[in-house]
Amino acid sequence: MSHKNLLLLFVRAPELGKVKTRLAQAVGPEVALEIYIHLLQHTRQVTEKLAADKAVYFADNIVDDGMWPKQIYQHHLQTEGDLGQKMQTAFEEAFAAGYSSVVIIGSDCKQLTQEIIEQAFEALQTHEVVIGPALDGGYYLLGMNKLYPELFRDKQWSTSEVLPATIYDVERLHLSHKLLPELSDVDHVEDVDFDWLTGEDHEL
Repeated sequence: MSHKNLLLLFVRAPELGKVKTRLAQAVGPEVALEIYIHLLQHTRQVTEKLAADKAVYFADNIVDDGMWPKQIYQHHLQTEGDLGQKMQTAFEEAFAAGYSSVVIIGSDCKQLTQEIIEQAFEALQTHEVVIGPALDGGYYLLGMNKLYPELFRDKQWSTSEVLPATIYDVERLHLSHKLLPELSDVDHVEDVDFDWLTGEDHEL
């Protein structure tokens, strides 16, 4: 595996009532949990064979349930603070450990593929920042080849302002950047493909 590239994965342990809470308001906590488990499984499928080191950052507690085997994924705990502070600390730790290209993803994007993540690392060979824009105005992926703390500060997380505010900072700092294909996160009931959730075409 490459010791230059590191993929950070921000996840929550799949616990009833603690995941996809906005979605749960429409479909109930049990269905929301089922959807989140499917998203976790998809995220593992598109990352486990990636030619990069991989580190899973758990939100509340580290859960060694076999979803993220330690021979493939490093296990870490997210720090205190808002999402920006948590992500900044994870990037700081990655660069301090000697990685030169670091990309972060969540576990909410059913459309994410291994190829798109590979495109992100390739972009960092010629750009300082790479962003995967989400249809809801946020982003599903962020990558950089050194720490730019401004990208994590003064953001209204989980709103449609995140992406434009991030791009504004990138341009204000005169950083070269590349945008990846725009994808949809699964945060609301209209984002859910129930055929995928219950159908025959998805291997778990």
